Amino acid sequence: MHFQVDEYLAHLSVERGYSSNTVDAYRRDLFDYATFLADNGVMDATCATRENLIDYEASLITRGYAAASVKRRVAALKGFHKFLVREGNTSTDPASGMALPKTPEKLPDVLSIDQVCRMLDEQPTDSSAALRNRALLEVLYGCGLRVSECVGLDLGDVFLQEGFLRVMGKGGKERIVPIAGAALRALTAYLSDGRPALARSAAVPVAAVFLNARGGRLSRQSVHAIVARAGREIGVANLHPHTLRHSFATHLLEGGADLRAIQEILGHADISTTQIYTHVNRAHMRDEYLAAHPRAKLFE
Repeated sequence: MHFQVDEYLAHLSVERGYSSNTVDAYRRDLFDYATFLADNGVMDATCATRENLIDYEASLITRGYAAASVKRRVAALKGFHKFLVREGNTSTDPASGMALPKTPEKLPDVLSIDQVCRMLDEQPTDSSAALRNRALLEVLYGCGLRVSECVGLDLGDVFLQEGFLRVMGKGGKERIVPIAGAALRALTAYLSDGRPALARSAAVPVAAVFLNARGGRLSRQSVHAIVARAGREIGVANLHPHTLRHSFATHLLEGGADLRAIQEILGHADISTTQIYTHVNRAHMRDEYLAAHPRAKLFE
């Protein structure tokens, strides 16, 4: 069965263009599914029944998986069984018509504009690493990039005079993202005064925009550490880079930006993904109303 899973993962990577991180997540999910089937005497995925799938979903719940994790794993096995049918390995799909479990809608965490400004304005600029960290934080928030997109930036992707970045998003899809204001100034300062010093430490020159102390490409883990440290400095525990992306989108919407424009900048394939920020905006407006209106809490 692991051979069948490997074939599907190769399909996701080569034909669908999924990132290595996404493929790794599918691998973990499907190998867990394969182990469950084997423990129940099913050694070939084409022999799995609807009852096996229902039992597997129940086992995930029994093992304490969160609703979102159960939904993701069920989605993975649905795609896997659909692939087996399409490749002619079987004529039956036990997952066909199987509904994905519902998950409670969770609004993304966002920082306030004041928190973002305090975090960015308080960043030092007294060393090459400090200039890099400030530019990194400004680009994550000012352009709404994912961590992988940020660390994947090369010098050839930066067009300072034109005011845009060329970003490689999910599935290898390229898009153009505007950069201006504080983010543009911070990135310009880093590229002229910070990056050259970091680059001198490299054994072999690399084209990456954001470099580590050894002159190599900055890792995702390093970005997480830099963002978490910046969060702690303003009293926000466990600040995640994606929170800066959520904050970027929410603040754009609050400022009157068109939802379609936000979708294009973020690189969302489906507008429904971007629409979550309208819910965040409504929640924010309600909080502001309750805090400010003299009679809003009169009957609560």
